[in-house]
Amino acid sequence: MPKDFDFATSAVEQEREEFRRKERLRSHLTSVVSSLLFVALVVVVLKNSPGWPRVKESFFSPEYFAMAWPQVLEGLWLNIRVLGVAVIGVAILGTSLALVRMTTSAVMFPLRVVARFYTTIMRGIPMIVVLYLIGFGIPGLKLFGRIDKAVLGTIAVVMSYSAYIAEVLRAGFQDVHPSQRASARSLGLTQTQTMWYVIIPQGLRKIAPALMNDFISMQKDVGLISTLGAVDAVRAAQIVVAKTYNFTPYIVASLVFILMSVPFILINDWYSERLRKREQTGGMV
Repeated sequence: MPKDFDFATSAVEQEREEFRRKERLRSHLTSVVSSLLFVALVVVVLKNSPGWPRVKESFFSPEYFAMAWPQVLEGLWLNIRVLGVAVIGVAILGTSLALVRMTTSAVMFPLRVVARFYTTIMRGIPMIVVLYLIGFGIPGLKLFGRIDKAVLGTIAVVMSYSAYIAEVLRAGFQDVHPSQRASARSLGLTQTQTMWYVIIPQGLRKIAPALMNDFISMQKDVGLISTLGAVDAVRAAQIVVAKTYNFTPYIVASLVFILMSVPFILINDWYSERLRKREQTGGMV
């Protein structure tokens, strides 16, 4: 009898799996067909537009694309260096702000006030304004001599994004159920050990998609350091445009930023989907 029951259950499950497979295949085919139709519609509309030949020449010129590509890539290396330093700086400052805001010690009250004031103010100031304030304000003090524009831009990016990251981290850490903290303390862990070994790992797992989205946004905003005069990918494109009066270099700059962002976007989507499935599986009875 149990064998028959197992066989029946297996047959039903196979039938369900076959049905799901067909549904996935139908969904994929529908997506492909609809995408092709959409692309075809866009192509038809563009080619039939009266101004398309002029736009094509101004924005999609193969000649100027080849001319701008090496210069934009050279500028992109500066963006990558600034991004690498900014990620480390944001991680350190953002985590410190989050931990300070979460502490309940009376001694830390002044620092909590400063951290709250900082995160509130910095989240309210546009990134471009922060760049101007740091990029032109610090040199105006004449305290440190000549400072490279890329360094000033990195400082501005760290100051701006650390406020956002701090609030994301704080929300994730506080979202961990209080029973986890109580259990850790009952096992003999100190407050610091509980935070580092229990609260932070669980909180980071919950907010990983949000952190990745902020990282992707920071990748793009690093290009704003060009407003200070740093020759990054965007500034390199502007220089070529100023020489040629053709806007194709902006397409080149957009393309390199897309190529740099897509892998992280795909990883973020994959991890978000994996986290969603794990939560749904954990909720099943």
